[in-house]
Amino acid sequence: MQANVGGIDRALRIVVGLALISLVFVGPKTLWGLVGIVPILTGLVRFCPVYPLLGINTCPRA
Repeated sequence: MQANVGGIDRALRIVVGLALISLVFVGPKTLWGLVGIVPILTGLVRFCPVYPLLGINTCPRA
């Protein structure tokens, strides 16, 4: 797995993931907020499995 998620993309994924997870505790309190785990994980490991399928690479060093 070669990194394909760049810096800004990574930061946005982590922020959006945290916002979605916060929905579990505040707001509608549904388990749909756990979908936020996906962007957090892809941001932390710097790899998105959908990007190679679409031919996208936001990582400058790859």
